[in-house]
Amino acid sequence: MSAYKMLINGELVAGDQTMDVINPATEGVLASCPRASENQLNSAVAAAQAAFPAWSATSIEERKKVVNAIADVIEANAAELAQILTQEQGKPLADATGEVYGMAAFCRYFTSLDLPVKVLEDSEGKRVEAHRKPLGVVAAIVPWNFPLILMAFKLPPALIAGNTLVVKPAATTPLSTLRLGELIKDVAPPGVVNFISDANDLGGALTAHPDVRKVSFTGSTATGSKVMAGAAGLLKRITLELGGNDAGIVLDDVDPKEVAPKLFQSAFQNSGQVCIAMKRLYVHESIYDEICDELTTIANDTIVGDGLEQGTKLGPLQNKMQYERVKELIEDAATHGRIVAGGEVLDQPGYFIRPTIVRDITDGTRLVDEEQFGPVLPVISYSDVEDVVKRANHSPYGLGGSVWAKDLDRAYALAEKMDAGTVWINQHADMSPAIPFGGAKQSGLGVELGEEGLAEFTQLKIINMAR
Repeated sequence: MSAYKMLINGELVAGDQTMDVINPATEGVLASCPRASENQLNSAVAAAQAAFPAWSATSIEERKKVVNAIADVIEANAAELAQILTQEQGKPLADATGEVYGMAAFCRYFTSLDLPVKVLEDSEGKRVEAHRKPLGVVAAIVPWNFPLILMAFKLPPALIAGNTLVVKPAATTPLSTLRLGELIKDVAPPGVVNFISDANDLGGALTAHPDVRKVSFTGSTATGSKVMAGAAGLLKRITLELGGNDAGIVLDDVDPKEVAPKLFQSAFQNSGQVCIAMKRLYVHESIYDEICDELTTIANDTIVGDGLEQGTKLGPLQNKMQYERVKELIEDAATHGRIVAGGEVLDQPGYFIRPTIVRDITDGTRLVDEEQFGPVLPVISYSDVEDVVKRANHSPYGLGGSVWAKDLDRAYALAEKMDAGTVWINQHADMSPAIPFGGAKQSGLGVELGEEGLAEFTQLKIINMAR
């Protein structure tokens, strides 16, 4: 595979150092890629800063043309980008292909939005207008579970709002991002979009950089706290989409056979490495055994393997650190509950763990209380609906949640009581670029997607004129 380069000020550059990227399905070196120095990070920020006056002065229609052109490039190179994504991230090729096309679709959605001047008052003595102005240089920090689609939460709205960008992918999944940078090198003016890769050591310098006006970060709550601290000194704008421990509540009127495949998909998509995956499942005692049995059957029938192999449904964990953490949580769960599916690693290279179902487990155990971010689902029995909502809400996280029921009125009443940024009914993790997304409590700050997500990349400016 060809050498990868970073994009700084319209030029493809090597890193001052290099680092290896591991294929999680083989544990072998997939490629060598650039590792930026702090000087190169500063160069990228300086390029974005220099490009900002001209870029922000262009019309929103011109900026939309650039974002649409980026979408064109993504679609034209979808097969290559998906292949790289599967090899560095681990997900099945069909899922990686969907992610690539999803990124293009998100880009096109944001080009459908505008930032019109809103007239708040137009009276005989006064005219008051609300304008949305660009902020400046935006740092976009993207995690390893969905490197491309999560970049699409940030890059298109930031550009359309008139900002310039420095994008930093995760250290373990930089390749698809860097390749995209190579492909769009001449699409935007030099310095408008910059891509750098690091060994997870430049985040602090980027978030605290005096010329960065906003940080848009997706990742763990622990790292989000550091981002917030780094931004605090200059009171720069931040958007944080952080960890979650989403609860699903299944009421007693569902059909176990009908609902179980949907529950399984909600928990195990991308091998559970989804911020809004269902991470703990509360099931009414009257159907508890049936739901556990159905989930066990689905888990045992699921094909786990290399994402490039035909028929693979779940790939490996993305990196060794996460793999070891999930194994540790499974080992602990075995002492507090009963593993009825999975629980074992595959006897082959790669960070593979079979989908694991743990029943007869309770709140207060690590697997229930912590975010596992892997292919393990605790299934907890309950008897009282009011009590189970309290248990679901008893978490520092509040990203998402779901209620499953035939009686929609009962489900809606319960959904209103769940303390989360998004609550789904009879589905989980349904996302659209037009639907705002943000977390409650320690799951985040600010909003992404939708008109609200675009507005987050702007400064509200009021012009108040006396006549």
